[in-house]
Amino acid sequence: MNAPAHPHAHTWKFFRAGGFDQVRLDAAADLLHLEQLDQKLWVALSCPVKGLEFDEKTLALIDTDHDGHVRAPELIAALHWAGERLTATHRELLARGAARLPLAAIGDDAAGAPLAAAARRILAVLGKADQEDIGLEETQGHAELVAGAPLNGDGVVTAASTDDEALKALIAEVIGSVGSTPDLSGEPGVAANLLERFVADSDAWLAWQHTADADPAVRPLGDATEAAWDALEAVRAKIDDWFARVRLAAYDEAAATALNPSGDDFRLLSATVLSAQAEGIAALPLAKVAAPGAAEPALPLAAALNPAWAERLATFAAQVVAPLLGQRTALSASDWQSLQDKLAPYGAWRAQAVDTPVAALGRERLTELRDSGLRDKLAELIAADAALAPEFAAFADVDRLVRYVRDLAKLAHNFVSFRDFYTAVGNERAAEVANGNGNGNGVGIQLGKQLRAVFQAGTLFLDGRSCDLCVKVDNADKHAATATLSRLCLVYCECVRNGERMTIAAAFTSGDSDQLMVGRNGVFYDRKGRDWDAVVVKILDHPISLRQAFWQPYRKAAKAVSDAAQKFAATRAQARDNQMAATAVANTTKTLEGGAPPAPPPPPAFDAAKFAGIFAAIGLAIGAVGTAIATVITGFLGLKWWQMPLAVGGIVLLISGPAVLLAWFKLRSRTLGPILDANGWAVNARAKINIPFGTSLTQLAKLPEGAERSLSDPYAEKKQPWGFYLFMLIVAGALLFWVARSLSGG
Repeated sequence: MNAPAHPHAHTWKFFRAGGFDQVRLDAAADLLHLEQLDQKLWVALSCPVKGLEFDEKTLALIDTDHDGHVRAPELIAALHWAGERLTATHRELLARGAARLPLAAIGDDAAGAPLAAAARRILAVLGKADQEDIGLEETQGHAELVAGAPLNGDGVVTAASTDDEALKALIAEVIGSVGSTPDLSGEPGVAANLLERFVADSDAWLAWQHTADADPAVRPLGDATEAAWDALEAVRAKIDDWFARVRLAAYDEAAATALNPSGDDFRLLSATVLSAQAEGIAALPLAKVAAPGAAEPALPLAAALNPAWAERLATFAAQVVAPLLGQRTALSASDWQSLQDKLAPYGAWRAQAVDTPVAALGRERLTELRDSGLRDKLAELIAADAALAPEFAAFADVDRLVRYVRDLAKLAHNFVSFRDFYTAVGNERAAEVANGNGNGNGVGIQLGKQLRAVFQAGTLFLDGRSCDLCVKVDNADKHAATATLSRLCLVYCECVRNGERMTIAAAFTSGDSDQLMVGRNGVFYDRKGRDWDAVVVKILDHPISLRQAFWQPYRKAAKAVSDAAQKFAATRAQARDNQMAATAVANTTKTLEGGAPPAPPPPPAFDAAKFAGIFAAIGLAIGAVGTAIATVITGFLGLKWWQMPLAVGGIVLLISGPAVLLAWFKLRSRTLGPILDANGWAVNARAKINIPFGTSLTQLAKLPEGAERSLSDPYAEKKQPWGFYLFMLIVAGALLFWVARSLSGG
């Protein structure tokens, strides 16, 4: 006993095509309940993202794990995502595959409201605020729309984000001080983290400046203190060196000689090109070192100075000594210590300096920015931009929804079922059945003519036929290894157009393969109507039709006889050519040597005994053949009149039957699956291509209806008197029959 149906179970409808049942997806409810359909009933469970006649952007959106394949759970998830964002009354748009989405179709709940607002903003930005629907024409450039908006939700503001000139100036100063972050438009801008760094560095630097204001000892010379400190630091080490030398000379007068340059030092200097800034001169003491005696040692500041240091000491005297001690011509050790003590607080403060590029703006500008509130206004502008992130992020979701509404039903008809394949051009009846129009009213016919599966790349015209089952392949040899299991005659063609190249596999399902060969040229029309030069590069040979299989043994026999005759003729011609060439060479050689050319060999003497045996053998052979023919004809003529057709049919069946039977089995087992599996599909059903359906996939050349036809061909071959030949054959047969009867009677 079957288990009771689930109270919410969906009722499915099926149609039969390709030898198996396929689900009908007529309504949105069918699409939105696909998770309830047993996946064993799905025609395919996976398809590649690339290489199909389908919008790759839509497939990439469905492929949420980005593995290059769309699988059943991903298709189901995409359908539910779209259904949740449409109102209940507009979900039928999914089944219709609507190209444009009415704004009223987007729900106003938590899932749909952001998309509705984003759709209206897109239209407003494009100057279409009064438009009531939206399509890919508006949404596919959503990234550019977002990037071009003054505030675009990325949390980065540029000079174009505001009309306030003061804020524009601050944005430029922040970028110049702490760097920038690219906006979606590509322009440099300011994000919240950069503004926070700018504010922190500004406040820290201003606080460091404030500590100097609070202690007068830090700047004893006011604004000139910094220059004084730099001047002191420039000579500090050299002055300390001079006083140390003086103290050492005071300790031992003998040391004074060693502490001053020697004559050798000056001789070495004299051997070089001298300048006041020469490294050798700069290494000498600031002034001559001598024992100070009773007086306090003093460094001269104006005269008798090392010329390499004279300028720096003059700056030191003017900016440090004179302002702090008054005018001096010499600097004592106590004065030197006093100067260092007076500037020590500044040195300590300077050591705590906040090192930041923001300082380049100056104390006055940084103070103005802090007190004017401009920094806070910029922070508010950045926050306002970031607050738009959900709305602008919904721009992409609007594009996704428009694509899903347009494409998901089409994908389902090429994934869950193969309706678009089995209702292709020429299969009008299947189109009616698949769409529920079995009354022959022509609606299904028109729909069938418009449909084509996403894996069909176009139409190949070759050998007086057009092939609609053409798929793109990356590697013909690799594809053929699996596709041969389809039992279809596949012709691989290299297609070229304006430097572009692609390879296709075309299925020949009608006609014969006699004239299909590598190197033949054709024309391939892709789904956009563009024509490509096509050349055959590989053929998978399988039976195409029963008619071809029926005549195949006779064609093979005729070809074998023709090949044997040609081989025999070629051998005899080659032997004759070789003999003539050898004779010509011998004659030419004899003539060049001065002698007469050799006489041709005499014809061999007639050997009657030899030819008697040959004639006897030929006679026996002819007799045997004649006897065999006579036996066959005698047996045939001995049949009753109604048995004669059966005998002829039996002979034909004996010859053509095995080939036709084998072809019949192969034609019945033709299937689409291996062709698609070789391209990365996971075909889940035995999608058969039987003889009637195969005939619709390959169209043979035929004259259009109502066309006039003249049978007069001025270049036609001369007709043979087949009637006369047939009459002679009958007479010969009757004669043989009479001879056979006479021999048997005797």
